[in-house]
Order: sequence, then C-alpha cells, then structure tokens
Amino acid sequence: MFIQQLINGLALGAIYALIALGYTMVYGILQLINFAHGEVYMLGAYLAIIVMGLLTSPGAPEIGMAAKLIITLILSAGFCAAYGAVIERTAYRPLRKAAKLAPLISAVGMSIILQNFVMLAQGKEYKNLPPVVPSDGIALFGATVSPLQILILAVSLLVMGGLQLFVVRTKLGKAMRATSQDRIMAGLVGINVNQVISVTFMIGSSLAAVAGVLVTLYYGVVHFFMGYLAGLKAFTAAVLGGIGSIPGAMVGGVLLGLIENFGASYISGVYKDAFAFLVLIITLIARPSGLFGQKTIDKV
Repeated sequence: MFIQQLINGLALGAIYALIALGYTMVYGILQLINFAHGEVYMLGAYLAIIVMGLLTSPGAPEIGMAAKLIITLILSAGFCAAYGAVIERTAYRPLRKAAKLAPLISAVGMSIILQNFVMLAQGKEYKNLPPVVPSDGIALFGATVSPLQILILAVSLLVMGGLQLFVVRTKLGKAMRATSQDRIMAGLVGINVNQVISVTFMIGSSLAAVAGVLVTLYYGVVHFFMGYLAGLKAFTAAVLGGIGSIPGAMVGGVLLGLIENFGASYISGVYKDAFAFLVLIITLIARPSGLFGQKTIDKV
C-alpha cells in the first residue's frame, strides 16, 4: 500500500512540478504571478485529445504509438508556447510599468477569457480520450507501476533536467538569470529584455502543455475548468519550493503530490484538495520564502 501510494504521488507530483515551473520562471523575472498559467495547462490537455484523436482516427497515417505521443507533445507544446508569447505581448507588456495590481487583474482576466473561449469552442461537457497506452503494469515491491506512470516520470525528469541545463549553461539562460536579478542593468549591457521575457513565457507555457498532455493520457478526461484547481495547486508547489527557484518548483511539486496522495489514502479522500491549501497556509506562516527561496529586502 505504501509503495503504491508513493509511486502514485510521485507521478502526480511530477505533473505539479511541470506546471509550477512556469509560475516560478515568470515570477523570477517579472515578480508577477501569471494566474492564466493554469488555463494554458488546460489548453494543452484539450490539444492532446484533438491531436491524438486525429492521429488515431480511421484513415490517419499508420505510425507507431511512440511517434504519435511525440507528435502530440511537440504540437501541444508549440501551440501553447505561441499562446504564452501572445499573452505576454498583449496582456502583460503594456502594464509592465503600471502598479503591481494592474498586471494581476489582467492575468485573472486572461484566465477567464481562455476558460470561456474553450467552453464555447468545445462545450461544457467532459471530453474523453480512450486509452492509447497499454495498461499492463510492472510489479515492484508488491506495487504496480503502469507504463503511463513510467512515461510521466521519465518525461518530467527529462524536461526538468533539460530546463536546468538550459538556464545554467546556455547564453539565453544566462540572459534570463541576469534579467531576473536586474532588468535595467541587463538592458544596459545589451540584453534584449523583451525577448528574454517573451521566451520565458513561451518556455513556461510549453511545460504546462506537456503536463496537460501527460494528465490527459493518464486520466483520459478533460474539462474547460480543469486548469483552475491544477493552477492553484501548482502555485502552492511553487510557493512551497520557493517562488522564483527552479529546483524549488521541482521539489515543491513532488512534495505536494506526495502529501496530497498520502493524505487522501491514509486520512480521507474527501479532503484531497484541502491538503494542498493546508500546505500553502503552513508554508506562508512558517517559511514564507519556501524551502529553496531566499529572504529579500525591499529596496527603498
């Protein structure tokens, strides 16, 4: 029982970590919580059903399931990355020098717009995706690890590791870190700040899309309102790990998935969603900067 819940919690936590990375990257540069991020995750989930449905429909080209999954991930991530760039350009960039409350209101507005757009385009009903990955699991210490759980963990680890290397090793990653520390000085030394911020939104949105695809494959159902709760939980994971810290978002997501899963299994499944917000409250009271966050001093 314990091993099975541990495996389930790790798979769920990996999803939260992917979404939380988008929150923490945007906050690290703009000091802004992108509350429309959960809806980008929802959009990625819908795209998974649309693309996978086209690839598995009668008359579609005969290609392997691995190729179909890769195509679905690439198309969903690419579309959501472009959408993230549009959000940044239209909703946030014009308000960059405005009072801090204005971009937050704009973010909430973008969230509501996307929710209603998807509801009108796809309907209020739940959309289902038939199982496309074999369900036969692998026995491990009395527990069963499904192929989808292995896929979720493998893709999440690969994406998160690649993101960390990108931020640390590449020229653009260094530009992102410099912009995060001081946007004005970064611009003075020749960094295109607008481009860096746009790329940050694109990367965060593509990670949310990957999470949406994996969740759709795992649960087989999507809904236009699914991004709201998942976004709040991913935000909790980012705060738990230390908002603005990429390793913190990864660890926070995994911890939140474990806490939620073990709480639902050993305490009560009725309060499954409440555990995430209890973690948020405790973190804000005991350690507002999170596990990996650093205390900052406001400059006068």
